[in-house]
This record gives sequence, C-alpha cells and structure tokens, in this order.
Amino acid sequence: MAIVPQRRSEERSLARRADDPFNYLRNQINRVFDDFWGESWLEPHREMAAGFWPQVDVTETDKEVKVSAEIPGVEPKDIDVSVEDGMLTIKGEKKYEREEKEKGQYRMERSYGSFERAIELPAEVDESKAKAEFKKGVLRLTLPKRPGAPSRRKKIPVT
Repeated sequence: MAIVPQRRSEERSLARRADDPFNYLRNQINRVFDDFWGESWLEPHREMAAGFWPQVDVTETDKEVKVSAEIPGVEPKDIDVSVEDGMLTIKGEKKYEREEKEKGQYRMERSYGSFERAIELPAEVDESKAKAEFKKGVLRLTLPKRPGAPSRRKKIPVT
C-alpha cells in the first residue's frame, strides 16, 4: 500500500481497519507531511496519486454517438483514440512539472501517469467518418452511426 497523504476523513475511515498493522505509521507520516507543508501541497498531484481516470459522457442520437471526455493537463499529441469491435478506447499520458525558486529554497516536482478508458459504444459506428476535437482539456468525439445499425441499448422498465 502506498503512503500518500490523505484527507482527515479518509484517515478516519482507514483508522477503523484494525487488521492493518501499518495504519499507525501511515497516519503519523501523513501528519508529518500535513504539518510541514499543509494539506494543499499534494492537491496538484492528488488525481495522479489515486490514478487518473477521465470523466466521460456518452450520448446517442438517431444519426451519431457523441463522446465527451475531460482530460485536463494533457496535450493532444499525448492522446490516442481508437474504435475496435464496438469499443472506444481513449489512452493518453498526463505529465505535470512544477518548479519553485524562493529565497534559499528550490523545489522541483514532477509526476507522470498514463490512463486508459474503454467504453462500449451503444451502436455500430462508421470509424472512417469519425471526428475528434480537443479544446481546453475536453476531448469531443462525433461518431456517425452506420446506416441501418440498430441501437445496442435496451430500455428496461422499472416498476
């Protein structure tokens, strides 16, 4: 288990696990980091520490499937999008560097991490006519449906 400073509420939930022999040590190390830098020192890296998982929205119309993925801090050249056997795959690498120079102090922080999301598409699409746009950290995909392709989505009534 990685030792990563966590918010106090997360610490309390971990403290309830009596079967974890390293719990006391983890809490003490977290407290040292919090006391020295404050809890805000990890904020830019929190999603990297937890594993980056882009938020994705998928919508379907009669003619196309639209996908929107939030990927802040990533360059377009670091994103790979593919469609195969009804699965849309979005892969990429997120890089973060920060350098601070203050009187008598120098700090350089770097973090890197890759991500991958695989999403089953609700209908067959024509990959050759797909369009992708990346602006302000949001990837927008427009995937035209194949003519006559039925939707794979089935409505289940709730009673």
